[in-house]
Amino acid sequence: MHSQTLAFAHTHAQAGRFAEMLSVCQSLAESASPAALLEIGALLSSYGFLSQAQQCFQRVLASHPNDLSALGNLANLAAAAGNHAAARNIYAELLTKLPDHPIVRRNALTSLEYDPAASDAQRLNQAKAWGEWAVAKAGGFLPRPKTRTTVDQPLRIGYVSADFCQHTVGLFIKDVLTGHQASRVRAFAYHAGGVRDWVTEQIAGSCTLRGVSQLDDAALVQLIRSDAIDVLVDLSGHTAGSRLTAFAYRPAPVMVSWLGYFASTGLSYMDAVLLDEWHAPHGAESQFTEPIIRLSSGRLCYQPVPFAPDVSPPPCERNGFITFGSFNNTAKLNAGVYDVWARVLLAVPQSRLVLKWRTFNDQAFQQSVTQQFALRGIEPDRIELRGPSFHADVLKQYADIDIALDPFPFTGGLTSCEALWMGVPVVTLPKSSVVSRQTFAFLTAIDQLQWIANDETHYIHIAQSLASKNNGLSHIRATLREAMRSSSLMDLHGFTHTLENTFYQLYEKVKI
Repeated sequence: MHSQTLAFAHTHAQAGRFAEMLSVCQSLAESASPAALLEIGALLSSYGFLSQAQQCFQRVLASHPNDLSALGNLANLAAAAGNHAAARNIYAELLTKLPDHPIVRRNALTSLEYDPAASDAQRLNQAKAWGEWAVAKAGGFLPRPKTRTTVDQPLRIGYVSADFCQHTVGLFIKDVLTGHQASRVRAFAYHAGGVRDWVTEQIAGSCTLRGVSQLDDAALVQLIRSDAIDVLVDLSGHTAGSRLTAFAYRPAPVMVSWLGYFASTGLSYMDAVLLDEWHAPHGAESQFTEPIIRLSSGRLCYQPVPFAPDVSPPPCERNGFITFGSFNNTAKLNAGVYDVWARVLLAVPQSRLVLKWRTFNDQAFQQSVTQQFALRGIEPDRIELRGPSFHADVLKQYADIDIALDPFPFTGGLTSCEALWMGVPVVTLPKSSVVSRQTFAFLTAIDQLQWIANDETHYIHIAQSLASKNNGLSHIRATLREAMRSSSLMDLHGFTHTLENTFYQLYEKVKI
């Protein structure tokens, strides 16, 4: 009965009926077992109800103080709320108690990318430690598998991800897979996730799709070997659903990190990480165990979703004031971001700020964010916090935003591309890490360098300058799509050709 009722909650959530979902979860939680509370908490967390999820996990810990899964979930909640110090402390405790738990290890690594207090050296050292652990768990150092004597058939490329669906990775990779030349590449997609949707179907129509979510590492490795993969590409790094531990068994002659991660995997077997000169300027090698290959066409190729609406006029024309906005993950928020965004609002009288993410389903979290701005002199009525929407509705809401503000050090990826596609300029502040330079790379590719800040004061100046030029915002909205279309950021043919050439060059380099 419990599982059936929880299924109702899932159905409500997927349909966007969050009040009904919350009601079912709260009713279930009243008399739930610890195992059931973990399930309910996970569902609540996935739809942004942080406080209610926290209550579930804390109840589990109250009756079972050594339940480390509840503790791990509390670390994830802290990270989602931007409380990185708390998350860091919990992950450190978990790593001492569960040193061989792959999910704990990868979550601890990924959380460092959001943490402004973590240094590049700390990130690299922890990644290296993961790599050494993964190789040891796989039985120790393994030699490179043999390559083909001659490459007289198309190169067999395997892509591994849990996100071959309507997810950032799926949306970036689907058209690349369609664009591969059959005479040069036979592509395989190893789908380690449980979601199958229209993106998955497009991918299935353009390559060989393998559902591998039920396979353990040994079975996945055997499948990759039986498919005779020449170049195996990890698209997840240490993000959710990663199968990077399978790479420690060295299932293919060439192995590459690309697209879905933004730092070193730490695995010594990786033959390359694919970046570009904007994400990885000279000296970035010190942040990676992998050799860096800088793609001349850029690290990513953006193609808009088919349901993207037309660009609307800037909302300041009807409102009479400027609306700033950010639709980024709230895990990217931190004290430095609050400081700068509050200074932007103070510099532009009567302006508003719209933030949108699933965690704004949580009223307590809404209040905590509003309080952060109030402490910096911003009245609550200047801050609007919006919960989740279906993707098409998210894009429509850019009609309410004049200027997008990029968080830092974890900047926007697909979020920035979509803001730009909807005609909204994005102000960004790149730093040293790859993930801090995503929007910087996009703006450079489309020749909009004027929105790239050198420091926090410059960031505020750029936002203030954009806000003072209402006619300029109209021109930006009218011309930004063409600037994107004519740039390397959207050159699918050129990007895919460069990617294929890179795979061939890597394979020829190691051929034995």
